[in-house]
Amino acid sequence: MNIIDFINYFPDEESCEIYLKEHREKAGIRCKSCGDTSNHYWFSGAKFLECSVCRRRSSLKSDTVIEKSKLSLHTWFLAFMLKSATKKGFSCLKFQLQLGLCRYETAFRMMHKIRVYMGKRDALYTLKDMLEFDEVYVAIATPGRVKGHLKRGKGSQRKAEIGVSAESIPLEDLETGKTSRFCGYFKMEVLDKVDGEHVKQFIKKNADGDIVLFTDNNTAYSQLEAIVQTHFTVISGKDSTNDTLRWVHKANSNLKRKLLGINHMIIYKYLQNYLNEFVYKLNRKYFGDRLIDRLIITAIHPYMPRADTHKQQTQNELF
Repeated sequence: MNIIDFINYFPDEESCEIYLKEHREKAGIRCKSCGDTSNHYWFSGAKFLECSVCRRRSSLKSDTVIEKSKLSLHTWFLAFMLKSATKKGFSCLKFQLQLGLCRYETAFRMMHKIRVYMGKRDALYTLKDMLEFDEVYVAIATPGRVKGHLKRGKGSQRKAEIGVSAESIPLEDLETGKTSRFCGYFKMEVLDKVDGEHVKQFIKKNADGDIVLFTDNNTAYSQLEAIVQTHFTVISGKDSTNDTLRWVHKANSNLKRKLLGINHMIIYKYLQNYLNEFVYKLNRKYFGDRLIDRLIITAIHPYMPRADTHKQQTQNELF
């Protein structure tokens, strides 16, 4: 959705309210008291929802990313449009200026609230079939007084360790015989340490079914046969970069370029939120103008508090 379309669709607060109400009813409204999602009554005069079971009343913003926010719906919808307008994203300062916000901290909180919900949405789905896995190290903000005393390179305390996995299905052209790999869904997660135990936890959490796993020959991956159906290792080099581990390496390169070009230095505390945004857009790279609709659905979906319900979702429900 471009700016002209946004102005036409959402000219005022009322239009945003109608759109939000319709999409909340489609997604299902969950009562915070009894957990019922069957039916809620809408009181147009006072503009609140009432549970048909326990009669608890809640606002239209309740249980969404907009909950407890004093900003208008129109401002939030404009924020959704800006976040979905480009795959590279905005810096926080530019985001603040475009929304006309007085304080930088308000824009900062808005951006991270949206990123958290992006992560919640992608947490509903798991990787399947053939997967690539690799780790990547990204620089994080480090105080100058200690930076010079920390070691450089791989394993440095100045860098965060991230696990990256992608669905990767080999394809072959029947006419030419050329082979390639189809890229599916991605996952990225900050790891405390790249070792066998943490990598196993990553695979168990983010993958489901009979997994065929491709990795390099890092010793941290040596015991993964116990949790996957088949584990193939390749020697790191040009061939593996261009073929077997093609998609995770591309994702790693694009992630580093984005973090350095837009966000510059990332505080470790918020790193997972930045990964949420990067992966969310990467998994929906072909959505184009429809991405704002998906982002609004992401922001208002009634996420269940229990993590074990995530496995019940199917991959086809992603989009």
